[in-house]
Amino acid sequence: MFGALLRFFRDRAGMSQETLGTHVQYSKSQVAMVERGERAPKGKLVDIADSVLGAQGALLAAAKELKVDRFPSWFEEYVDEEAKAAAIHMYATHVIPGLLQSEAYARAIFNCQYCPPREDEEVETRLAARLDRQRVLRRKPMPLVSFVVEEATLTRPLGGPDVLKGQLHHMLDIARMRHVELQVMPHDRQTHAGLSGPMILLETAERRQLAYLEGQGYGFLVSEQPDVSDLFGKYGILRAQALTPDESMKFIEQVAHNL
Repeated sequence: MFGALLRFFRDRAGMSQETLGTHVQYSKSQVAMVERGERAPKGKLVDIADSVLGAQGALLAAAKELKVDRFPSWFEEYVDEEAKAAAIHMYATHVIPGLLQSEAYARAIFNCQYCPPREDEEVETRLAARLDRQRVLRRKPMPLVSFVVEEATLTRPLGGPDVLKGQLHHMLDIARMRHVELQVMPHDRQTHAGLSGPMILLETAERRQLAYLEGQGYGFLVSEQPDVSDLFGKYGILRAQALTPDESMKFIEQVAHNL
């Protein structure tokens, strides 16, 4: 709502995003992100914009109601479903899934994930939210949880070797929970069902199936058939192609030992 209000007063004043950015020391893209609600206004943007756009205090009043969202708007619906899901299945290709991430590893991801970079306050807010999501692993009743991760996620040293080593031990601890299964998809497989990219599959308490797909900063839920069933079918094939849970544990232990 603040972004829409800022855009309204800017358009009324006949001012471009680039010109407003010059006044508030923002780039054109940063102004656009604030107007789309993707970035909270920082610095003196609110004070200066209210003045140069002739908003007569409207932007100042709106800014008092602002808070930094714990999750991106397009992710909130998924998080609500995840928190109460009966089953959660994740296939990861680039980074270790959020539910398995240690604090240090998650912080390293947030510090290199965004362009332009996020403010420290927003990084810490998003980090706390990600760690809070992990409570679902210890929820009662326990959900059935499984992961298939590409070998590359285990060797990419985000945050440095020490952070990665701590992360590998952290995910091993989670994988030892009796309602969690973790499998590794090794590089040497000659057939692969997951070439279209990562996915998350949910089964609700009512046994309704949902899928979540994400890429380049946006994501969406899939609930229509036959799309959801097709994704569940792909995931089943992925699990058959990957190392078994026992083999995967030994594999991860060896990677950590070699660091």
